[in-house]
Amino acid sequence: MKKTGPLRFSNPIYPLMKLPQFLSVFLCITLILMFGNLRAFAQSPLDKTITIKLNNVPLRQALDKITAATGVRFTYNESVAASNIKLTINAKEQSLKQVLDAALANYPYSYSQLDQDILIRYDATKLKKPVAEPAAKPAAEKFTISGTVTSKQSGETIIGASIRLVDGAQGTSTNGYGFYSITLPAGDHQLLISAIGQKSLIVPVSLTSDQRLNITMEDNAQELQTVTITATQKGARDLKSPQMGVEKLNIKEINDVPVLLGEHDVMKTIQLFPGIKSAGEGSGGFYVRGGATDQNLLMLDEATVYNAYHLLGFFSTFNSDAIKNVSIYKGDMPAQYGGRLSSVIDVKMNDGNNQKFGVSGGVGMIAARLNIEGPIQKGKSSFLISARRTYADAFLKLSKDTVVKNSKLYFYDINAKANLVLGDKDRIYISGYLGKDVLSANNVNGINWGNTTATLRWNHIFNNRFFSNTSFIYSNYDYEIKVKQDVNTYGITSRIKDWNFKEDMQYDIGSDHSLSFGVNSVYHTIKPGEISATGNSGFISQKLETRYAWDNAAYVSDTWKATDRFTLTYGLRVSAFSIIGPGTYYDVDADGGITGSKHYNSGQIVKTYLNLEPRVAAAFQLNDISSIKASYARNAQNLHLVSNSTAGSPTDKWIASTNLIKPELADQFSVGYYRDLAEHKYEFTFETYYKKLQNQLDYRNDANIFTNQPIETQLLYGKGRAYGAEFLLRKKTGRLTGWISYTLSKSERLIDGINNNQWYNARQDRTHDLAIVGIYKLNEKWTLSANFVLYTGDAVTYPSGKYLVDGATYYYYTNRNASRLPTYNRLDLGATKQLKKTKKYSSEINFSLYNAYGNRNAYRIYFRDNKTDPNKTEAVRTTLFTYVPSVTYNFKF
Repeated sequence: MKKTGPLRFSNPIYPLMKLPQFLSVFLCITLILMFGNLRAFAQSPLDKTITIKLNNVPLRQALDKITAATGVRFTYNESVAASNIKLTINAKEQSLKQVLDAALANYPYSYSQLDQDILIRYDATKLKKPVAEPAAKPAAEKFTISGTVTSKQSGETIIGASIRLVDGAQGTSTNGYGFYSITLPAGDHQLLISAIGQKSLIVPVSLTSDQRLNITMEDNAQELQTVTITATQKGARDLKSPQMGVEKLNIKEINDVPVLLGEHDVMKTIQLFPGIKSAGEGSGGFYVRGGATDQNLLMLDEATVYNAYHLLGFFSTFNSDAIKNVSIYKGDMPAQYGGRLSSVIDVKMNDGNNQKFGVSGGVGMIAARLNIEGPIQKGKSSFLISARRTYADAFLKLSKDTVVKNSKLYFYDINAKANLVLGDKDRIYISGYLGKDVLSANNVNGINWGNTTATLRWNHIFNNRFFSNTSFIYSNYDYEIKVKQDVNTYGITSRIKDWNFKEDMQYDIGSDHSLSFGVNSVYHTIKPGEISATGNSGFISQKLETRYAWDNAAYVSDTWKATDRFTLTYGLRVSAFSIIGPGTYYDVDADGGITGSKHYNSGQIVKTYLNLEPRVAAAFQLNDISSIKASYARNAQNLHLVSNSTAGSPTDKWIASTNLIKPELADQFSVGYYRDLAEHKYEFTFETYYKKLQNQLDYRNDANIFTNQPIETQLLYGKGRAYGAEFLLRKKTGRLTGWISYTLSKSERLIDGINNNQWYNARQDRTHDLAIVGIYKLNEKWTLSANFVLYTGDAVTYPSGKYLVDGATYYYYTNRNASRLPTYNRLDLGATKQLKKTKKYSSEINFSLYNAYGNRNAYRIYFRDNKTDPNKTEAVRTTLFTYVPSVTYNFKF
């Protein structure tokens, strides 16, 4: 046996040598995209001089005449356009600012510059107020307004629509089903209703009793969301809400971000936000605030999706054509969510258009999509069917190689939904998802995996203040691997299946308190893995026992508006995870040896883990444009993903807590600062967090997850910590929109038996993570986009030496995750051209270039003996993609 000296590696930081060149290319492109935006600094449109004379001209016509005289455009909403005020202007060689100041002086309208346009908005602060109030005035009686906010064009309920008084003093927003409730003093009020992608409107109400007010909103035909009425910009982060670490995505924005092979991807887009990190190119996972990939809860219409990726991580299971809304909670999740330590990705499907029938879809280089929706009964019920399939396998048929020709490489997914309005108080939703991946070679070797979900929901409004949602949910994830060698055949199967009941209720106690409470009960059936073998190889089939568990939780949460500036949300989630027979459970010693076992019959409870999970968050609004927030949350997790792959794969196994595997726990503390800039055109957010982790799992050295021994024999347990700071600067309006996000973070584990019992980098540890996204509306036809990502290479374990035994090489490993892959960086470009757009039909073509400068980012690095000198070791880097162009045609009618 011979031990060699230290290893000599080829240069592993090759990408950094060319990084300045890459950044130069990106900087040039960014400057080109920003050129139109920077022109605003050359001359303000308010400085332009004008000579004009108007006499009692309606507001809208007056603005049109000013535009004709100056070329300056005005942006305003329907309430401004319908205003009955009339302007009289007599100006000679005056600046536009002077003209507008004089013309609007006596009216409740204000203006501001928005790029090269002028924004006109309703301004309640200019309304005259009484000089004095009576010395003593009894408290006004209060009444509640409630209802549902929907789209006029499609009948879809609108999630997160803002309903507030015009003066901004009091307000609320619609829940996940479009329902709202707000309590106000008796009297006359004006409600401002606004939502992303919708035309804002003002609704006058006169309160003498509780009222039911359903609101319909018109789609905003303007692609640039520049219309506003109050100081609260549509789509802006709510400065008063205590909720921290939350991002809400606009589907239109997702569709403008360039992605691999032109398939717009929710999961890839969220990884461009701070605190959310890609698990690597070609990997089906992501990391949130130092957590592992299994510590993220992914839901589609409330059903858990255990593997949200197609084609080994290149595409998401979430078809953007079928999605209405995406909310991401990073650790500080509301009390109704639980079961994961790091994040919740809550995806809501479209309900279907209940006003008219429509078809949309797209054809790309490797995939085609088709979306069909329409009314079952106009105005009351609708359906949606959305399907997608890749056809890369069709190109394999062109090969002359028989093995390639008979191979399969495709995925498909189908989303379906129906909803029925039973009356003013009841609504039924039925939705489902079916997705499957098929990868096989010559119909012999291959891997198939997929998800199936189904959700039945009943919304009921008890009264103006009390709303409930009852859900019955089914979820199934499974995979199957087949390998054939000569006459021997091997197969591996695994499955996790859930039956879930949820009851969520919302009760508005009054203007200062909003109460949420509910229960959740899930029955898990987990088949960790079964290995079958036929032939004469001598390999024995292995079957791990199916595990059963009953996962229950109850929660209550209250949002208290203590003052106009201070809001507090506090709550408690109680979870009880019961392990249920039949099955045999084991005792294991410190070396992984089995010391005893006990068999439990069907229905017997092996062990129950009870956890209290308190949640508290507070927000203090410093002024109209800034606030600070702080939060604390505890989460417990009883389902764990075990993997021996650094990148993650569909064959990773889900296991439940057992008598030995305890629930993972996380305590997260967060503090943040939030500010609107430049009259709400920009927003800046800063959040910092510290997360303490308990009962973390990792493999023993040389562990094997496909052993027929209990998985507990392969695992070790310990603690972890994660901390970091997240920065986000976002431009929300104008021709150029986008964001810059940066995360500085650390994630470590301490587990006896690993890394000489010292702290070591978690696999997901990544010090720096930068993303820059730009979307530029060049004109009515063209939209340009680009995104640049740069992050620290993944933590990996490299061998520190090697042994030669009987001519075979064996590598020697010491410190866990002490090395790094080279720094990753990539630039993507995109362009979309509107081909045709009428009331009945629209079409567009999208061009994208993934990895525009062809950087050979490392997918993995492996080691081998030099062919000429076996005493030398070579580090070999593999790369998945360089330049990947794509073209996609989209249509809608």
